[in-house]
Amino acid sequence: MTEMLRAPAEVKYADELDWLESIDDGPKPFSWRLSPRMVRLFILGSERADGLDREIPQKWFGDRSFVERSIVTLASDRGLLLIGDPGTGKSWLAELLAAAICRNSTLVVQGTAGTTEDHIKYSWNVSMVIAKGQSRQSMIPSPIMTAMEKGVIGRFEELTRSTSDVQDALISILSEKYVSIPELDDDNIVFAQPGFSIIATANSRDRGVNDLSSALKRRFNFVRIPVVTNKRSEAEIVRFRTTELLRRHRIELDVPPTLLDILLQSFADLRAASASASSDDERLESALSTAEQIGVLEDAILHSQFFGDRALTAHTLGGSLIGSLARRTPEDLAILNKYWHGVVEPRSKKDGGEWPDFLEGGRQAISTLS
Repeated sequence: MTEMLRAPAEVKYADELDWLESIDDGPKPFSWRLSPRMVRLFILGSERADGLDREIPQKWFGDRSFVERSIVTLASDRGLLLIGDPGTGKSWLAELLAAAICRNSTLVVQGTAGTTEDHIKYSWNVSMVIAKGQSRQSMIPSPIMTAMEKGVIGRFEELTRSTSDVQDALISILSEKYVSIPELDDDNIVFAQPGFSIIATANSRDRGVNDLSSALKRRFNFVRIPVVTNKRSEAEIVRFRTTELLRRHRIELDVPPTLLDILLQSFADLRAASASASSDDERLESALSTAEQIGVLEDAILHSQFFGDRALTAHTLGGSLIGSLARRTPEDLAILNKYWHGVVEPRSKKDGGEWPDFLEGGRQAISTLS
């Protein structure tokens, strides 16, 4: 685990999962490793009322009902589609669900314009086919087919980014629960084992790219994950992820609560401005998600560690926010400049504290990028 840049959830939390499995006496659907109650506890964390001998930390921050509906869907062997804006934690929730249910979250297909039907079903080892002909031994199963054979969870990231013919390949898998291999005469059907299901994610901003057919929609249960707007919940997510990032980079650096408040307030202001904008030219290209807040904070922390005094300052945070969110020139810079002069500057005069330093850091970044 220490040699991995990023360990999958089942490796990272192996000790927790082993312990939960050892005390779990609840009913388990199919071949699940944990009962639905324990899956929920693993993801949302334990409470005093659970009466456990050890604390299980919360790993995904959001409404409990989203997690419960997701678990119930998978227990019914229907496909689960997590849909929402970028950075709402869809992929992280999918990974945690797969890790808790079957201890394998790595059977993943990434949807792109280049994804083909072979990525959903199977392909062939060309050298083996030339040497010995087509057989099950010369076949290369996709992650989805491997999940079917093992009776575990397969994941499909960014489903709407893949083309319609690739999406249609999922219809028979989700409904019939088998894949035919017409190139073979014998042993030419792969049947899904009990416990198999698919967790797909889709970006709600990708509507119109490759819309899902009504046939495919009927085979998924939809769970919509909203953008986190509650400041307390958002602060918990940012703290949780930032702690992990600091541990990964082996950096010992404190994030002052005042700077976290400035970051949260800035994103809240920019979201409000985006919601009231009358055209796309008046909106930042950024989705202003919680994940992007974490990216801004990580940028500021690393800059402070390598090029600063190893202490996070408001000046560095302001520069990182501008640098991370100014993606289009000159549109995004004009929007940020307007926000800096119209909101940050008056607030720095009124509230003082870290705001003046934050104001100056952003001003310098805007001047540099202009």
